[in-house]
Amino acid sequence: MSIAVRIARAGALYMGLAVTVFCGASNARAALPIQAWHTASGAKVLFVQSDAIPMLDVRIEFDAGSRFDPTGKAGLAALTADMLDTGTEAAGAQAALSESQIADRFADIGAQQSILAGRDYATVSLRTLVTADALRRATDTLAQCLQHPSFPEAVLTREKGRLIAGIQEADTKPEVIAQKALWRSMYAAHPYGVSASPRSVAAIDRKDIVGFYRNAYSARRAVIAMVGAITRDQAEQIATQLSAGLPPGGVLPDLPPVSPLSAALSIDLPHPAEQAHILIGQPAIARNDPDYFPLLVGNYILGGGGFVSRLTQEVREQRGLTYGVTSQFMPLRQAGPFVIGLQTRRDRAAQALQVVRATLDRFIQEGPSAAELQAAKDNLVNGFALRIDSNRKLIANVAAIGFYDLPLDYLDTWTQRVKQVTLADIRQAFARHLNPARMATVVVGPSNVAASAKSQ
Repeated sequence: MSIAVRIARAGALYMGLAVTVFCGASNARAALPIQAWHTASGAKVLFVQSDAIPMLDVRIEFDAGSRFDPTGKAGLAALTADMLDTGTEAAGAQAALSESQIADRFADIGAQQSILAGRDYATVSLRTLVTADALRRATDTLAQCLQHPSFPEAVLTREKGRLIAGIQEADTKPEVIAQKALWRSMYAAHPYGVSASPRSVAAIDRKDIVGFYRNAYSARRAVIAMVGAITRDQAEQIATQLSAGLPPGGVLPDLPPVSPLSAALSIDLPHPAEQAHILIGQPAIARNDPDYFPLLVGNYILGGGGFVSRLTQEVREQRGLTYGVTSQFMPLRQAGPFVIGLQTRRDRAAQALQVVRATLDRFIQEGPSAAELQAAKDNLVNGFALRIDSNRKLIANVAAIGFYDLPLDYLDTWTQRVKQVTLADIRQAFARHLNPARMATVVVGPSNVAASAKSQ
């Protein structure tokens, strides 16, 4: 595989949803059309029939991410997701299951299952063979976990301890310190800026878990995506089975709007790390923003295109200040951030920061050249078809289409939308979404770098 193709494949991911399909680069059309409907209980379903291998991938996105964590109890969404498969109550003819029994049921049929929570949503994933017995046992077990979790007190105590220990260890790492400080700076009191801490996790009890589950894990807050070797009738039956017995749902707090930064913020966090860790960012774009494609293509040129990007050329190739520097947009349900990140020698951190800021300023003011734009389009379009090599990757994209309310023909039009981006589109989109004078800068390592670089 050529370097150009590898760069194109990596660059498209930076926007968070570079949906891909089985298609030719010059004739991008969906080989497996998405079928969509709602279950009687209100769950949105997206299904792609793919008979290439005798497997089924199921992915359920619940609108139950950490942005709904109550004040003082950050980590509640993560713990609730983590606890869903640690025990079930008896349900009809189904006996109660322990954590080990659930694991054994999936293992006995070679199925893979996972549950985790992010900022926007909680993800439930299942991969299973489609033989009648395996499919029935896998979906039966998953349905029981989702609809009748028991949330054992002893397991909760254990999981809280594990999470607290993990947070304490992570908080010693400069990259984690920088990331948390940046999000906190960009979002202030908004839930996107809040991270779980040992104190907030310790404050969570079983009543909190049960309440969050009952409020957030309803069918109306679920998107069920399926890709695999089953029929439409089978898909409808599975979607109904997985959603019919979910809680009716409750009231979750309305989230405040994301406010743009009113001024630049410079934060130096001394740390003995050998390298300085630098992050720059600001809230920028929601996933459904019409500027998505101009920002995708523009960012590929600025810092998402690997060795061919402006930032890499200026910071690494011309000055040798870092091994790697990247920029990315991370669109979320509300305005997600734009972030530039790099590591550099402690004694060259101020210089590297100055070069990054100057490169960003110039790109926003002038935009890319016509040659840069054409090269970025070619790399993105030609690399697009190579992104699909498994049902697992396809289903993540299909689920995101459902969760973020993107059009069902998104797979068909992705490359065409990239091709349509103009130089003016990029300049205007970057001017609308980025303001270098109102960005947060975090430097972990040497002291007084962010402030000194700003003043020079």
